[in-house]
Amino acid sequence: MRKTYVADIRERDQVDAVFLVKDKIMAMAKNGKPYLTLRLMDKSGEVEAKVWDNVDTLAATFGRDDFVAIRSKATVYLGKMQLIIAELRRIPDDEVELADFLPETDRNIQEMETELAALCATLADDNLRQLLSAFFDDPVLMASYRLAPAAKGMHHVYLGGLLEHSLAVARLVDSIVPLYTGINRDLLIAGALLHDVGKVREMAYQRSFDYTDEGKLLGHITIGVEMIQEKLVTLPGFPPELAMLLKHMLLSHHGQYEYGSPKRPKTLEATILNYLDDLDSKINGIRTHIRKEPDNPSRWTAYHRLYDRYFFKENCLDGEDSPLPVEVVPEEQVPAPREQVKEGTERKNFHNNPFEQLKEKNLDLF
Repeated sequence: MRKTYVADIRERDQVDAVFLVKDKIMAMAKNGKPYLTLRLMDKSGEVEAKVWDNVDTLAATFGRDDFVAIRSKATVYLGKMQLIIAELRRIPDDEVELADFLPETDRNIQEMETELAALCATLADDNLRQLLSAFFDDPVLMASYRLAPAAKGMHHVYLGGLLEHSLAVARLVDSIVPLYTGINRDLLIAGALLHDVGKVREMAYQRSFDYTDEGKLLGHITIGVEMIQEKLVTLPGFPPELAMLLKHMLLSHHGQYEYGSPKRPKTLEATILNYLDDLDSKINGIRTHIRKEPDNPSRWTAYHRLYDRYFFKENCLDGEDSPLPVEVVPEEQVPAPREQVKEGTERKNFHNNPFEQLKEKNLDLF
């Protein structure tokens, strides 16, 4: 039977399908009866659901991160789609296909693995090539590296995102190296492929994307440096200075202390890696935001809170050369221009700036 995805749901639909429970909250209605509010998801999106009847019995049969089969009716409430659940039962993990419930890369993962192997083979430095082999010939590590997302919320937030992002940064390296002299291309490629390797242990992605305990306590930068050291002890004779330069690239690839970098970039290669990592992350994040509203006829995206702006979706690739029509954004949706905001108001307040809030919480932007 064809699965009904969240993105396919329309008002008044009868929805009989399997979803992943992202969130589960029990509350009390004004009449004193309990009810459940669920956040259900699959790879196409998320939808809120309500359980009004037989709540106590049903609530005991499943939990957050469980798969559930539901029979429900779709309705629009306060402008948002909502499912009213009549029946619900937990589904064993072995009866579902994980790829139906978590977003995944558009690229073919096997093709990306082939690209990774070919890229590693181009390294002229035997030591770095052996180090990469120690990582990518490890089947246990590769099982995670090929599937892990690159982040929880900002960019490449899908299965295969880590591998896709790492290869993209490596391709950017090969675009930059011919333009400048004196760059250690092998070191940069190794840094590009390993800069986020700690995310295989930082990220949890067997259900909804989240951080592991190790990820919350140590972070992928620290974990990645530890992983490199673990591999280096198996490679006697690896040059200590080369190891130091590679570790520095991992420790500094977020660029600034406030972005979670223990060190700022202090070599040419580390500086390049920082900017290329940031470039690919932001391009992916903006493209993902633009693609979130395929049915929106507006030429502008919704407001992106973290980037603090709207994005214009057109780029003239369709060949149109006529003057662009002016689309008026409702005044109440337009953030106050920075130059009009007085000193001391919320936009200049550290704790009200979304990016600064993320930095303060040490969440992963890149």
